[in-house]
Amino acid sequence: MERIPTGIEGLDELLEGGFPRRRMILVSGACGTGKTIFSAQFIYKGAVEYDEPGIFVTLDERPHLIREDMLQFGWDFRKEEEKDMIRIIDASIAKVGLPSDEVYHMPESGFDLDRLLVEIIKAAKEMGAKRVAVDSLPALGFRYETESDIRKAILKMSYVLMKSGLTAVITSEIPEGSKKFSKFGVEEFVADGVIVLSYLGGGGPATRTLHIRKMRGTQHSPHIHPMEITRERGIIVYPIEEI
Repeated sequence: MERIPTGIEGLDELLEGGFPRRRMILVSGACGTGKTIFSAQFIYKGAVEYDEPGIFVTLDERPHLIREDMLQFGWDFRKEEEKDMIRIIDASIAKVGLPSDEVYHMPESGFDLDRLLVEIIKAAKEMGAKRVAVDSLPALGFRYETESDIRKAILKMSYVLMKSGLTAVITSEIPEGSKKFSKFGVEEFVADGVIVLSYLGGGGPATRTLHIRKMRGTQHSPHIHPMEITRERGIIVYPIEEI
């Protein structure tokens, strides 16, 4: 199976070399566990270290705040955007009918999944993108009322992204201490892989953890691994024998 490097230090070694290419990976966790950093690192490292253009779709945070926050790790998104190695699609405020100042955005007429997928496909063709990150999936539930509708929407997204040749990282929120792996309880069944991020509190590298709950077609580590968010290297995942 063809693999795509994750850009997350220490993770590829737990996944037989990386994510299966052209698959959708769900990254879930409670508030503050590092989901946005994970997805941004996947896109940025892909562009800078592996020469793979990527698309970052933000459904919650404003793009200028993402650029500012990622600079603390030395990740200059604006520089890569100017090279057309990264595109940020702003879908954060279309849901409330406000205009965006971004070049690539959803119209203020409202959020629509089909229109968003068209924008992703268009960008992927124009820049030759290999990766996409969608942060975060619960925002898609804004217009869907039933579990069946949400599942169909996620299935549609997964199929369209796969047919476009994209490997996708999709984030989802879960309550602190929840036994669920996603916001709506259906995402993990549709996704090809599930990675759960946790924060145990107390400070230090061993307080944050990463667990590969599922990864189709892959022999992966079954253990809960300590991870750290560093200023110099972003997210680092450690082998459990090092702790």
